[in-house]
Amino acid sequence: MIIQTIGAFLAVISFSLILEIPKKYVILAGGIGAAGWLVYLLVAAASGSVIAAAFLSTLLVALASHISARVFKAPVTVFLVAGILPSVPGASIYRSVSYVISNNPELSSYYLLQTLQISGAIAMAIFIMDSLFRLVQKK
Repeated sequence: MIIQTIGAFLAVISFSLILEIPKKYVILAGGIGAAGWLVYLLVAAASGSVIAAAFLSTLLVALASHISARVFKAPVTVFLVAGILPSVPGASIYRSVSYVISNNPELSSYYLLQTLQISGAIAMAIFIMDSLFRLVQKK
């Protein structure tokens, strides 16, 4: 898990550089992404559900992104877009397409449904955290 978390940190830093995030936020974005990936790994190991893992890790990433944005006076997307990178269901969509090509519709459908569920969990977690921050901000 430690090696994967370090890998996620480096991947998010690399992605942040590609997105041309201001240099002063790159390490923080990497830390947010790495923390999100660690939560993903822990929840997936504990519950066996990649959907729950994606949801909870994205909640953490969204919370950390909102807090960092307010502390450092930066847009939330600076931290959020790079931070959710490790949670994106790339392996599921790859498997889905691979099974379509190898003419295995059952497994293809399974992984396509899993991809859609993970994507929905990520979107819902971002929406929930954004809504909570908007509610607190108005008070």
